[in-house]
Amino acid sequence: MADAPCIQHLKDYVAIPSVNPMGRSDMPDSIAGERRLAEHLSQKFKAMGLDAQIFGNPERPSVMARATASGSAAASAETILIASHIDTVPIDNMEIEPFDPVIRDDRLYGRGSCDTKAGMAAVVAALERVLRNGTLRNNVILVGESDEELGSIGARDLISELGDEHVDWVLATEPTGMRLITRHKGIAILKLVATGSAGHSSAPELGRNAIYSLGRAIGALEGLNATLATRSDPQLGSATLSVGVIGGGAAPNIIPDAAWLLSDRRLLPGETAESVRAEIEQALREGGIDDVRVENCSVEKDALGTPDDHISVHRCRPALAARGLPTETGSVAFGTDAGVLEQVGLRGLVFGPGSIDRAHTAREYVEVDQVETAAEIYVDLFEAIR
Repeated sequence: MADAPCIQHLKDYVAIPSVNPMGRSDMPDSIAGERRLAEHLSQKFKAMGLDAQIFGNPERPSVMARATASGSAAASAETILIASHIDTVPIDNMEIEPFDPVIRDDRLYGRGSCDTKAGMAAVVAALERVLRNGTLRNNVILVGESDEELGSIGARDLISELGDEHVDWVLATEPTGMRLITRHKGIAILKLVATGSAGHSSAPELGRNAIYSLGRAIGALEGLNATLATRSDPQLGSATLSVGVIGGGAAPNIIPDAAWLLSDRRLLPGETAESVRAEIEQALREGGIDDVRVENCSVEKDALGTPDDHISVHRCRPALAARGLPTETGSVAFGTDAGVLEQVGLRGLVFGPGSIDRAHTAREYVEVDQVETAAEIYVDLFEAIR
């Protein structure tokens, strides 16, 4: 129903630009950043009687609210952390008005409608309902995170903000098509730098060509990728390594004294920046390549590897089964902040309305009925219906 509370919230959120600048300098201030939506949500949470705060990076803030079970429910209450990112990707080349939410054919169109303002809208509507009815049986920490689409600033700020606060399980709202997702790969970005010595191209033997050294390193990485293919996760497949960008040299008649590359390394659960760096350094040593170094290895998104017997899976399955939805767990190709949170023991799953195939697209949309069903499922989780 287009007038359902969750759909009204979603319209409000889509109409508030919260575009992730993605490191660009040409992003208009009128649409860049999450502060407008964080402030809107903070005001809404306070109007619901919740303890709310804006926290984290002042330039890229996140928002948090807490709802606490009371009375006889308090003793057995679990604490659920709901993480729903409030940034969106940019709006370049969109074929619809990005901030004018329109419903056509039971689909709500707009930037962020699917990824992932629909998840936040469903959660807020569900929380409103249980608070109004006095049926909240679990503690809820609801977070609107900044920067999920790039560097997970909000997730890392959240980890600092929570400290050692107890959380029983985590649910990250992402467009999973209403499937329970417990596994996904992570993403590490590496920069390798080759050093040489400059010289005139008429006497190349007097210099040392950094691009040639980098070429040998690329061969070593290609061999390493073949090794990675022999190590496979039953659901996710193998880890991968790909060289995406290279650079170096100043002119055709100058022997280059420096060259570099950027590589994308997809991670399996359990892999870390340290293990990835060590593996690449070993491949360089085995190739006899001593003039190329790993300058940087940073994990942008950690892998997620929640076991099927985790409490988050047990809690969510009955709510899905009651609505005829599949209860099997699965994996996805994209990364989420659930992997980042797992690294500090905040473990759970990914679930929400919409399809990742609609996210980031020129005509982004989410199915209205999925948003409404997600809100009903979140009600069950908050009311501890099992």
